[in-house]
Amino acid sequence: MNDSSGHLLEVVVAGDEGSPRLDRVLAARCPELSRSRLKVLILDGRVAVAGNAVRDPAYHASPGETITIDVPPPVAPEPQGEAIALDIVYEDDDLIVINKPRGLVVHPAAGHETGTLVNALIAHCGASLSGIGGVRRPGIVHRLDKDTTGLMVVAKNDKAHQSLSAQFADHGRTGELRRGYFAFVWGVPSRARGTIEAPIDRHPYAREKMAVRDGGREAITHWDVLETYTGRSGGEVVSLIACQLETGRTHQIRVHLAHLGHPLLGDETYGPHFKTKASQLTPEARAVLAELGRQALHAYLLVLEHPSTGAVMEWQSNLPPDLSRLKAALTVTE
Repeated sequence: MNDSSGHLLEVVVAGDEGSPRLDRVLAARCPELSRSRLKVLILDGRVAVAGNAVRDPAYHASPGETITIDVPPPVAPEPQGEAIALDIVYEDDDLIVINKPRGLVVHPAAGHETGTLVNALIAHCGASLSGIGGVRRPGIVHRLDKDTTGLMVVAKNDKAHQSLSAQFADHGRTGELRRGYFAFVWGVPSRARGTIEAPIDRHPYAREKMAVRDGGREAITHWDVLETYTGRSGGEVVSLIACQLETGRTHQIRVHLAHLGHPLLGDETYGPHFKTKASQLTPEARAVLAELGRQALHAYLLVLEHPSTGAVMEWQSNLPPDLSRLKAALTVTE
């Protein structure tokens, strides 16, 4: 193995290594890089075999093949402020409420070290940002998935962080906290409203996914059907559902609605088998859905008690432009 530039590593697969997985060869030959770090580099296209990028960690390397790893320069151990525009709905000395756009990662993590909401908040709030969440998640008391849009609150000092964290831990059981989401889903539930109470844990095989599993963490989602939309044949093919969370598990709404049999439109992770249903949509709706490129989920409602005054505060957010276009297209009948 050679390291001529400090950022480019080269490995030649030995004959006695057989034809093992790419990630295992690199883990054995590059001990300075962790398995998780290597996986991120592979998925990011920074690993090449014979000059061609390979994004599959399970790729079987052959003896004699040359593998190159483009290792990016190290990043600062603490996130740095970045001038990223924020859609600020409300702000005072204790908290800031933003309308998060699609594509914005909440906090730095492997593969997303910069360009996150935390980087934007550090630039906007400066030293006032709460440090309880740690240097990687200052002020963060809850999160939204990268491609989920809508309302988020961030604590600007430690007192506010403690109060907001307690409210989110309670999930409105004894307090005023409420979080509401609009979700466009495939099909129409058999009832107008209901509650999904199904434990969620890490998927047993696909570790990037969550799943309903016995022994998982308690997860409760309340839902109401707001509207239904007809397709080309005149049958109802899509519903707009309002969800309220009583718990806050990773991917909770996406997992629960898929478990109900009505996954989100555009959800490649939890509803890939429903992609063929797009043929039932009108041409206008099918075209808009093809351009959506994300799960059709928006956090439209946030209610909480102000950490200093105790006043009950409520914010609502209209559908973003891409979901507004989807809704409009779904209402068009042939």
